[in-house]
Amino acid sequence: MGDAIDLTGDGGVIKKIVSQAKADAITPTEDLPLVDVHYEGVLAENGEVFDTTHEDNTVFSFELGKGTVIKAWDIALKTMKVGEVAKITCKPEYAYGSAGSPPDIPPNATLIFEVQLVACRPRKGSSLGSASEERTRLEELKRQRELAAATKEEEKKKREDAKAAAAARIQAKLESKKGQGKGKGKAK
Repeated sequence: MGDAIDLTGDGGVIKKIVSQAKADAITPTEDLPLVDVHYEGVLAENGEVFDTTHEDNTVFSFELGKGTVIKAWDIALKTMKVGEVAKITCKPEYAYGSAGSPPDIPPNATLIFEVQLVACRPRKGSSLGSASEERTRLEELKRQRELAAATKEEEKKKREDAKAAAAARIQAKLESKKGQGKGKGKAK
């Protein structure tokens, strides 16, 4: 579908878009470094499939930029959008190099992956999902604190009103007792 793009400038990682993502699709970022992908990897020399997630319909998840996957993937996935499918051709120096990955990948093998970026997620405890969840949680805590403070204030006011009412009743009793002591009760 798309033209081949040399992502490394030396022909080491070539990306060709097979299926575009929606225009508003998200891309991996520092806030969304965890990616889920479907892929199929073949050897460029003979087209032999050496690995795929399609057989058992699983997704492969990893964090970009941590060196947990071949260099080509760290480079290429950063340029993809969720929903995009791309063919990524990886020269050996951006894949498994002179060591290969026996028994499936021989030394100095050029690999071709068809990769679909399924999702981008934040790290645990710092995701957009969890960032917005955290924001919601903090707003809820703030609301609960404000509610508790308002309730406390209301209870304090009720106690003060009750004290004032009790003081007024005591004062009224004292006044009425003073009134009884003058004249009426002492008449002989």
